[in-house]
Amino acid sequence: MQALRFSRQAVTLARRPPASEWVGYIGVYTLCCNHRFYSSPAVIVPSMRNEPQLNFAPGSPEREDLKKALAKFNGHIEDIPCVVGGNEIFTGNIQKRECPYDKERVIAKYHYADKGLIQEAIQCALKAREEWDNSPFEHRAAVFLRAADLLSTKYRFDILAATIIGQGKTVHQAEIDATCELIDFYRFAIQGAMEIYQTQPPLHSTNVWNRLEYRGLEGFIASITPFNFTAIGGNLAATPTLMGNVTLWKPSDTAILSNWVVFKVLQEAGIPDGVINFVPAHGLDFGNTVTSSPDLTAISFTGSTKTFKHLWKQVGTNIDNYKTFPRMVGECGGKNYHLIHETADVESVINGSIRSGFEYSGQKCSAMSRMYVPESLWPQIKEGLITGVKDIRVGPGEDFTSFTSSVIDANSFKKISGYLEYAKSNSELTILAGGNGDDSVGYFIEPTIIQTTNPNNRLMEEEIFGPVVTIYVYPNNKWNETLELVNNTSPYSLTGSIYIRDRYILDEAMRILRNSAGNMYINDKSTGSVVGQQPFGGSAMSGTNDKTGGTSYMLKWVSPLSIKETTVPLTTFGYPSVDEN
Repeated sequence: MQALRFSRQAVTLARRPPASEWVGYIGVYTLCCNHRFYSSPAVIVPSMRNEPQLNFAPGSPEREDLKKALAKFNGHIEDIPCVVGGNEIFTGNIQKRECPYDKERVIAKYHYADKGLIQEAIQCALKAREEWDNSPFEHRAAVFLRAADLLSTKYRFDILAATIIGQGKTVHQAEIDATCELIDFYRFAIQGAMEIYQTQPPLHSTNVWNRLEYRGLEGFIASITPFNFTAIGGNLAATPTLMGNVTLWKPSDTAILSNWVVFKVLQEAGIPDGVINFVPAHGLDFGNTVTSSPDLTAISFTGSTKTFKHLWKQVGTNIDNYKTFPRMVGECGGKNYHLIHETADVESVINGSIRSGFEYSGQKCSAMSRMYVPESLWPQIKEGLITGVKDIRVGPGEDFTSFTSSVIDANSFKKISGYLEYAKSNSELTILAGGNGDDSVGYFIEPTIIQTTNPNNRLMEEEIFGPVVTIYVYPNNKWNETLELVNNTSPYSLTGSIYIRDRYILDEAMRILRNSAGNMYINDKSTGSVVGQQPFGGSAMSGTNDKTGGTSYMLKWVSPLSIKETTVPLTTFGYPSVDEN
């Protein structure tokens, strides 16, 4: 891909839509002479709508295009360097990534950065920061509009193929992640930025003009991204730069292929050298280096609670060394629930629970893994779940008939298998469906349903991050007690779902459970938040609840400057109260 170079004189701008599309535009016309926007920018941007999903039905053009992209990746091993200040650096410390559902197939080799190169990346980012932070907003926004358009068109099938082969996603799961959600992140970030820039002081005293300037943060942001969503990688690494920031992107080893494609798209869209530095590295080397830098201004993280705690401790240990207080923005794990009331629609419960628990083999942060079912509905729900799980096709991600595929790697397979062995030997647990794994070809775990007689069994409390759903059947007359169980069983607070028809009881339940989740669903599955519609994030041990996909998320990446300008001279230093006359 040919990178487009950024300059103050010439920036490739996004396509200007015809006047017929000028509906719902964000922005107001404001005369503004300086390129730093103290008030609303004198630009308008296209209205933002969620990217339409393609369905890949048999015979459809998109199905054929995806087949061609998959064929292009098959038999090819991508050589992925570090990129620091725009320079590709092949360090020779080579790691390999295999396809998770075909573990003998190597799909990429990538080069680890050492501590010295990570430090060099920090310096390159800081060097790029001032010019980028002072660049006009419309030019920064144009990069993101172009990146979104490239992902929607030219590179749509490449990013899908890389996500399918590299992370074991099925076609549908890759489409809603690597294209639709990532495109939405980039487009709606612009909308959020515009809303922030337009937030100005409403009051002005006589002869006074008040205004707010929204600066980027002072220093660099360390972006540490996960394997399970290509969109999260592209969002955490790039979106803060829209507000004038610079980042070091440490991609997950197991998402290296798709993340590399995203980075190359951003380069082609015109992101300047040094604004985003692509730095694959050993986790400890990266974490130790960035947290020891006095210029660290934020950590943007998605991953395990354990790792986020470790990073937070490192920041605390080094707090006296920093030039500013680093912001910690993290989205971690979840022990997400489906709570079923006796008035629930059974068919909806069954279908929503199968999707939430077993799509992408339960490896979504929001996946349902614990379920509470009333005795009166249990026979129907049990039969429906078991029948449904038996119909699930588990196979290669690139097989269009697969509902789900493998788990991400050998470590994940081993961890989940350990929980399954525990379930087989524990008298409180009964495996109703699945319960086995096979890693002879890829890292496959059967979709598994387990019933427990103990609502506090570890399978109801601990995050497994695999296709394992544990169900507690409660007496109908113990609804209130069950609410307390749901509320107090897990240290996490990410997503939850209540299936219910009775509005009065729902109101009571929502009051009790209002702190049990950051995203709550009513009569819908606990997964599938959409950018611009359901901003996503959890609290407690699930993270800092900064709500990606919403305007509030963009506020994390600015440092406001409040400006007061007086328009007439001050003629005396005294006040009327001290006047002797």
